[in-house]
Amino acid sequence: MTNVDIEFVEFMGNKYNSRHGGPFDRGTADSWYGRPKEPHYFVGATAVTAKVNIKDMTESEVVDYLAGYEWNEDFGGKKEW
Repeated sequence: MTNVDIEFVEFMGNKYNSRHGGPFDRGTADSWYGRPKEPHYFVGATAVTAKVNIKDMTESEVVDYLAGYEWNEDFGGKKEW
């Protein structure tokens, strides 16, 4: 099955899948909320599907998470508490 609704973000010459719950998305969220870098992602929807922690992530998934974190640091905002 092909998902034609997948969105991508181009950053530093690379294209990242910005699926909600995915590694890039979780990196942006951690930066947005002022949380420390802690690579992880969710298999499907955030917080309602299995969470994959760094020990079970591929190198590529960690790179995607870190890129999402850095993207938000450069272009995103921060949650105002």
